[in-house]
Formats: sequence, structure tokens, C-alpha cells
Amino acid sequence: MNERTALVTGANKGIGKHIARLLAAEGLTVYVGSRDPGRGQRAVEEIGVGARLLVLDVTDPDGVARAAAQMDRLDVLVNNAGISPSLAPPTDTGVEEYRRTYETNVVGVVAVTNAFLPALRRSPSPRIVNISSGTASLTWSTTPNPQFTPGSGGGGAYRSSKAALNALTVLYAQTLAEDGFKVNALAPGLRATDLNLRAAAGGDPAEAAQGALRLALLPDDGPTGGFFSWDGTPVPW
Repeated sequence: MNERTALVTGANKGIGKHIARLLAAEGLTVYVGSRDPGRGQRAVEEIGVGARLLVLDVTDPDGVARAAAQMDRLDVLVNNAGISPSLAPPTDTGVEEYRRTYETNVVGVVAVTNAFLPALRRSPSPRIVNISSGTASLTWSTTPNPQFTPGSGGGGAYRSSKAALNALTVLYAQTLAEDGFKVNALAPGLRATDLNLRAAAGGDPAEAAQGALRLALLPDDGPTGGFFSWDGTPVPW
């Protein structure tokens, strides 16, 4: 065990739990962020040594503030919590779905990141990893790519929210570069999680978690403001 600490939001299941498990295996104390205390505690017990429960709903400003007040120092923040209510195109997506999706996938990331910045600033090597999506790449959405067939407008709320998250990744990286932060986004690929119906047919989420681990433990000469696939290759914006 070392003195480094990490927080993974939405870590009671899916890719987030695998990321927390890998970080704990590296010797970090990992805070498993979970809206549901019971599910979060079960994840902590499954992960084992190094895991700690942190009740955290990224859409609850007061709850975010309470969680941040418990953290003196933080070395790694993985903004993993996200939702995808439907795969509908923008023409068939109601305004309320956009509000719900952006509240978690965009506003929630800003709320958590800003609340935990004081703790991150106490780290000698602060790292922020934002879990995005290859479907958020405007380049991949309009040209041939290795992950999916371009040209579909499906998942309008989710994909546009992740594109906004990509923009925030760049802006945070630029703002925090002089303070030694490394801020990057990960495209985990289609994984077998309960994010949406299509995701249930995806690949092993543990494989995607390896990509997040790589970005979470970047050396001081590592990249910042980048967008990377789970295997480490760059993804175009």
C-alpha cells in the first residue's frame, strides 16, 4: 500500500468498478463513489483491500460538497459516472432527456472536479480521467473509424453530452497544466454494461479499465488534454 488516493465516480458497477479494482491492486486507497450506499458497500467488499465507500451522487450539489469535505488529499479522479437514457436520434429525443443526461454527464463532472480540486492540488502528481465515448468523436461520427459505422444520428443526448465532456477535458487540461495536472479523456469502446441495450452486447469492461488505469498513473512527462482509446491509441476529436 502507498499513500496515493483515488476517487472513481459511479464505481459500484461496470467499468467504474473495474477501474477501482485495478487502482486498488496498484496499492492506492480507492474511494468507490456510489449513489446507493448498499451497492457501493458491496462493491467495496468485492474489490477488497484498499477500497473505501464514498456515498456520492454527482447530481446532488450538497452531497458532492459533503463528499469533498471528507477528502484531504486526492491523487487521481476518475469521472466515470454517466447515463444513456436512450439511443434515440435528436429528432426523437425530448428536452427532458437532454437535461437529465447533461446533468450527470457534463454538469456532474464539473461539480465533482471543482469540488475536489483543493484535494487534488495537494497531490504532487494530480491526474483526472474523464470517461467519454468514441461515439462522441465528431471525426469518427462522419468518417470511417475502427469502432463503429459512421453516419448514424442515434444516441443524440448521450453522444452530444460526451462531446461536451471532451471539450471540458481540453479546457481543464489547459487551465491546470501549470499546476502539474494531467487531464485526459478515454474512449472505452463498446462494453458489456447496463449503460444501454446496445452496450449489453459489448466486450469485457475490464479491458477498458486498463486504459483508464494507464491515464490515471501517467508519468510527469505524459500527455494532457488528449483523447485516447482503451488501447492507448489517440482518438480524433
